[in-house]
Amino acid sequence: MVERTKYILDEADMPTRWYNVIADLDVPPPPPLHPGTGEPVGPDDLAPLFPPALIEQEVTTERYVDIPEDVLEVYRLWRPSPLYRARRLEKALGTPARIYYKYEGVSPVGSHKPNTAVPQAYYNAAEGVAKLTTETGAGQWGSALAFACATFGLECEAWQVRASYDQKPYRKIMMETYGTTVHPSPSKLTEAGRAVLAEHPDSTGSLGIAISEAVEMAAKDPNARYALGSVLNHVLLHQTIIGEEALRQFEQAGDTPDLIVGCTGGGSNFGGLTFPFLREKLAGRLNPVIRAVEPAACPSLTRGTYAYDFGDTAGLTPLMKMHTLGHDFIPDPIHAGGLRYHGMSPLLSHLYELGMYEAQAFGQRDCFAAGVQFARAEGIIPAPEPTHAVAACIDEALRCKETGEEKVILTALCGHANLDLPAYGSYLSGEMVDNELNEATLRESLAALPAGV
Repeated sequence: MVERTKYILDEADMPTRWYNVIADLDVPPPPPLHPGTGEPVGPDDLAPLFPPALIEQEVTTERYVDIPEDVLEVYRLWRPSPLYRARRLEKALGTPARIYYKYEGVSPVGSHKPNTAVPQAYYNAAEGVAKLTTETGAGQWGSALAFACATFGLECEAWQVRASYDQKPYRKIMMETYGTTVHPSPSKLTEAGRAVLAEHPDSTGSLGIAISEAVEMAAKDPNARYALGSVLNHVLLHQTIIGEEALRQFEQAGDTPDLIVGCTGGGSNFGGLTFPFLREKLAGRLNPVIRAVEPAACPSLTRGTYAYDFGDTAGLTPLMKMHTLGHDFIPDPIHAGGLRYHGMSPLLSHLYELGMYEAQAFGQRDCFAAGVQFARAEGIIPAPEPTHAVAACIDEALRCKETGEEKVILTALCGHANLDLPAYGSYLSGEMVDNELNEATLRESLAALPAGV
C-alpha cells in the first residue's frame, strides 16, 4: 500500500471566503488610539493610508468576508497550496509523531505573503490609487507586493531594512524585476530615516524604521497609499485561506492536529494558519494546542510588555495595544529578517492575553540546525523564519519518541530559503552567533513607551 505524502485540493475546492476570528471572541480586542487625542481611531484617520475596503475589513465584526473573483483568479496561480506529511523527517527522527506542514513556498515569490499582497493591490487599484509604498525585512513581503503591484498595474516603492538589504541582494533584484524601486532603510530620503542616521550612521535598521519611512512617503503623496505585510487585522484576515485549506486537507488525510506550531514576527503567517483551527476549537469540534515560536533576539511575546505602543519607530502610526519591546527597539541583525519586529499583531496579542495559545523563543543556531535537518530529510530548505517552527516541531517529535505518544503535529512552512542561502552559509561555516536580548537593553527600550495610555 502506497503511503500518501501530499494532500492537494482541486482549484474548485479552494476557499472563497476569508475568516475573521473577532466574530467568535467574547471579548473584543482593544481599539487602536489616535496618538494626539487618545481616542479610538476612526475610518477618517486611516483614509490617507488605506482604501475604504481595507479599512472596512480592518474593523469588521463579520465572521466571513468574500474573496473577490479577481483575487481568486490570481490566487489560482499557486493555490490551493499543498499539505505535506513529513514521513521522511519522521523516519529520520525515529518518532511515532505524525508531522504535517502546510507549504506556502509554491507561490510566485516563494512565501505566504502574496495571500495579502494580491488583495491589497487589488483594492487599491479599484480605488484608482497609482502607487503603493511599503517596508520589508527579509524581502519576502516586498517581493510579494512588487508581484501584486505588477499584476494590477500599480507603481511600488519599498524600504528594505538595511541588514537584510545587505544580506539578501537577490530579494532586491526580485523586487526590481517586478518593477519596484527599492531603498535601504534607514535612508536619506525621509525625515524619519535622516533622524536615525544622524544618531546612528551605521544603523542596521529595523522594520519599525522602515515602516516610518514608507508611511511618511505615502502621507506626502496624494496618489499613493501604504501597504503593510503583517500585524493589522485585514492582513491576518487575508492569510486565513492557509488554515481554511489545511482544514479541508486534514479531512482528506483522515487526521486531526494535536499541536499547531507557527513562527511569529508580526503574526500574519501564524494567524493565517491557526485562526480557522481556533474557530473549530472554540466551537468544541477540535482541541489542538496552538504554539507560537519567535526569535530569542526579538521576543515580543515571551519577554515584551502588553501595552499601547506605536507600530513604527518615528511614531507616525496609531497607538496599538500589543506585546511590544518598545517602538525604538532595534533588534540584532539576525538572519530571520521577517521576525525582526518590535511588536506583535494587536489581535494575536489579545488572543495571547486570553490564553488561547502559548509561546516560546529559540536562538537562531538551533533554528538553522533544525532547518538543515529538515532539508536533508524533506528536500525543501526552509526560509530562516519558519526554521523557528521547524525547531519546535522537532523538539516535540523527539519528546514523543521518549513517551511513545503518537501526537499529530502541524506547522506552516511559510517559505523556502532559495534566496536566503547566505544565512545557511553562515550557519554551516560556524560563523553564526546567537543574539540573546540583553535585559538592560529591554528595560531601556520599554522605558520609552508612550505615557498615559
